[in-house]
Amino acid sequence: MLREQIKSALKEAMVSKDKHAVSTLRLIMAALKDRDIAARTQDKPDGITDEEILSLLQSMVKQRRDSITMYENGGRLELAEQESAEIAIIEKFLPKQMNEEEITDVVESLIAELGATGLKDMGPTMAALRERYAGQMDFAKGSAIVKARLAG
Repeated sequence: MLREQIKSALKEAMVSKDKHAVSTLRLIMAALKDRDIAARTQDKPDGITDEEILSLLQSMVKQRRDSITMYENGGRLELAEQESAEIAIIEKFLPKQMNEEEITDVVESLIAELGATGLKDMGPTMAALRERYAGQMDFAKGSAIVKARLAG
């Protein structure tokens, strides 16, 4: 389903001659194709799932945010703006991202649900977060919150 949305957006961008959207969407499609090929070697003939596509898109956004920081530090604001525009295009395919307060609420309820008591429970807690909230949260922030809650 997500794959079809991306293909459709690419066609629309091509028709409207939006060069920036076309190039960004082609980057997404190339990354998808690359992951699909890798998945076929792991006995997944249909390619990657929507959940894995969401993860791919999140990592693409994270890479671009890192690039923005480097470009801004290097005084290359035009490149930082280009990366920001790519983020806006990629984020159209991601569900609404949780803010830090929402992540904290989710983590606390999940810890209570799982009965997690210490750092030894961090792995299962993070696995449950990834399963339930793929594409909706920054798992680096989630991991830090889980670790703080389970350590304290």
